[in-house]
Amino acid sequence: MSQYPFEVIRARDAMRARAEDLRRDGRRICVVPTMGFLHEGHLSLLRAGRARSDVLIMTLFVNPTQFGPNEDLDRYPRDEQGDLRKAQECGVDLAFCPTDMYPEGYQTTVEVHELSKPLCGAARPGHFSGVASVVTKLFHVTCPHVAVFGEKDYQQLALIRRMVADLDFGIDIVGMPIVREADGLALSSRNKYLSDEERKQAVSLSRGLAAARGAFDAGERSAEALVAAAKEVVAAAPLARIDYLELRDAASLELVDTVTGPVVIATAVCFGNTRLIDNTVLTPPSE
Repeated sequence: MSQYPFEVIRARDAMRARAEDLRRDGRRICVVPTMGFLHEGHLSLLRAGRARSDVLIMTLFVNPTQFGPNEDLDRYPRDEQGDLRKAQECGVDLAFCPTDMYPEGYQTTVEVHELSKPLCGAARPGHFSGVASVVTKLFHVTCPHVAVFGEKDYQQLALIRRMVADLDFGIDIVGMPIVREADGLALSSRNKYLSDEERKQAVSLSRGLAAARGAFDAGERSAEALVAAAKEVVAAAPLARIDYLELRDAASLELVDTVTGPVVIATAVCFGNTRLIDNTVLTPPSE
């Protein structure tokens, strides 16, 4: 657990000065960026960060630049006091809850070009520029040695790894497994939007991915067949509106026809006004 008193910092300059002092003292810093409304998935990231660092920083910021004009920024769930309590229980040392994230006249963005184009990038123009830009700012302000992200946001994780490598951040990026409900639904802050019937049908995402994995484990290597196995299950849910369900190379996110190396099957499905994402990584056994 934490060796420092729990502290909340809201100003960028104060956070940067604190982080620089900690680095000068030889402390290993881990940051876990979040948008709050913490659930067990977030808490698993905090615990992983605690185990990898001397100082654990959680950032809590609902970033407006990654939301489109017709998306759910205003209604995105928030519970700062509850989040801070949970963070402290997980051993967080510093909670950075910025009130001045974007200076007046802000006009600089970060683009990770190819990884931003498919999947969620196709459906949400500008989303990943907002993600890359805010994560860059958070990294500069918190000065971490390591950062922890969840694998549920698979494209985001791939994009951040590429950005860190391309721009020489020198930060170790750790991805942690998806945390699921007992019936398989991936934990998400947006699950609270689902009606009872939508929640019941939303399990079709994980079941569809499991069907694809079952076919893969049985020897299927055709991308078309694996996607069809998943889509059959998801499409059987009457309320499901599939945004995408695709099989792509696990690193480049390029489309593949036949599985010869690690791939990801990723999906985004809408139930009512709620858009859920999920994925599974398939890795052929080594010869």
